Amino acid sequence: MDRTHRRCKNLRFLLGSLRGKAPHLAFLLLFPVTTQAQPASAWAAASTPTPGPARVIGGTGLGCMAGAAMLPPEGPGYQVVRLSRNRNWGQPELIRFMQDFAARSRGLGLPDLWIGDLSQPRGGPMPNAHLSHQVGLDADVWLDLSRKPVMSRAARENIPETSLVLPDQSEVDPALFTPDHARLIRLAAEQPGVDRVLVNHGIKRSLCQMFGGAPWLHRVRPWRGHDSHMHIRLRCPAGQADCREGPPIPAGDGCDASLAWWMSDEARHPPPRIGPPGPPPRLPAACPALLRLP
Repeated sequence: MDRTHRRCKNLRFLLGSLRGKAPHLAFLLLFPVTTQAQPASAWAAASTPTPGPARVIGGTGLGCMAGAAMLPPEGPGYQVVRLSRNRNWGQPELIRFMQDFAARSRGLGLPDLWIGDLSQPRGGPMPNAHLSHQVGLDADVWLDLSRKPVMSRAARENIPETSLVLPDQSEVDPALFTPDHARLIRLAAEQPGVDRVLVNHGIKRSLCQMFGGAPWLHRVRPWRGHDSHMHIRLRCPAGQADCREGPPIPAGDGCDASLAWWMSDEARHPPPRIGPPGPPPRLPAACPALLRLP
């Protein structure tokens, strides 16, 4: 089974497992489809952005982008890691956001941030690691708040990630998670233009214990993985008619039964899918032409 089919199989099973249990989570991966997708490797092979104005085409889980901007490999308050992936590209709004966010973090007295994946130069699906990050509105910020020197780009290729949750993922590891981690997540959730901030459900659960009822928790949502980094997603920029957003986040702080579901047997030990995979996902009709541009 090739990688595209495995992704489709996992996507359909996950949506099916959420149906009727935590339906508000399913929208993260639901986007309209209009034409056959190229293999993810074709998008990864595009090493430069397209010329012309910035454009969001589709949704973060199924789309592409034109006219992307690059996040410089290092700047005040941050250093980009694993630059060989060439995933430090995004919409101009995201690049400005990341630079401003790093500066605000530094203003709180926090150390330099490790910045992980944004998007590929023309967006689109990645060969591994993500089902989203396809239109330049997503960014991974590592939750490593150790004091760090400015490191060479080569040295930043193999920095290990450290999980901040207990092995059973019930809550954060109190030996590792500090008030500064909570401050950083809150800073992200309170910034204008942010749609949501994804963290491991154990981190969300601990934040609920610490700050239950706080308005900013509304934007902090639980998702698999994300135990060593947070995923910041911006809303569609103004004037981008082809940008697709998911349904709005349900009201409240999210410290409810939908959070408890993540510790259920169904969530932790999903049954295997039976039957062959269906057709691969489809990208918006305007995407294929981007790979043919110089």
